[in-house]
Amino acid sequence: MGTTWHVTYKGGENQKHKKNIDSLLIQLNNEVSTYIPSAIISQFNQSEKGVALDSQQHAHFIQNYEAARQVYEETKGQFDPTIMPLVNYWGFGFKGREQVKKADEEKVKSLLENVGMDQVVLTSTGFLSKDKPPMQLDFSALAKGYGVDEMCRYFDKEKVSDYYVEIGGEVRAKGKNPTGVWWAIGISRPEIASAQNDFYFIAKINNKALATSGNYRNVYLVDDVHYFHTIDPLTGFPKRNRLLSASVFAETCMMADAYATAFMVMGLEGAMQFANAHQELEVCFIFNTEEGEMDFFVSEGQKNMVTKLGN
Repeated sequence: MGTTWHVTYKGGENQKHKKNIDSLLIQLNNEVSTYIPSAIISQFNQSEKGVALDSQQHAHFIQNYEAARQVYEETKGQFDPTIMPLVNYWGFGFKGREQVKKADEEKVKSLLENVGMDQVVLTSTGFLSKDKPPMQLDFSALAKGYGVDEMCRYFDKEKVSDYYVEIGGEVRAKGKNPTGVWWAIGISRPEIASAQNDFYFIAKINNKALATSGNYRNVYLVDDVHYFHTIDPLTGFPKRNRLLSASVFAETCMMADAYATAFMVMGLEGAMQFANAHQELEVCFIFNTEEGEMDFFVSEGQKNMVTKLGN
């Protein structure tokens, strides 16, 4: 997935665990990684009309597709995995980091014609079809979270009682850490110049998942204009709003991952409304006030689990 992963668990060293997890992640990559030309997602992206899916051979892909469609529908298109052509255009996709010198509105408009999850359909016969040949899928906004969940399911099956699993910053934990307390993770200060270990919050996790999305890491500057990696599927342009960072606590890391991305597109007001209407989600938002000061919001059920650091 182009990133790192980390596991800490209670028990002695067990080479079987690493071998099995490596195998699981390789299989997942071979289904959903746009960086692997032979992956089923790449085959779909390169196809004219779509691809035939096997319920067993492509189980990881199908679960990512079904979850992505669910979030797409719930967010009214503000989360859309068919945005891949625009992600590539803006220099944040598998085609390499080629910075846009000047936005071409006509080009963006033409690419938007190939965006829309409602134009991708999984038929009862197992064929994943698309309306137009240029349409492409990108599961990067939920596949890392899904990978975390799969690793956790593996440890649950192995009856491991205490573990911490992380892929590219998306986390899920169960039980206690080696010191006998709940696991904790830092939520970064959402500033472009901040260091990796410059944390705004420390969040405790009690048998939950945590995913954070923000526009402060994957960003580039051209002619005094910042281009952020969060692309709005409705406009085709990088999203810029007062919401700086969205952290979501949920039962599964895949859903936390997807909703964190969707919230960055919604912006502060939209994300607050959505979170209030979905009590199964706990959130932590860091945002700019209208006066330009950094502030935060933590949902009621998570307040006792989050500690703010410094100013």
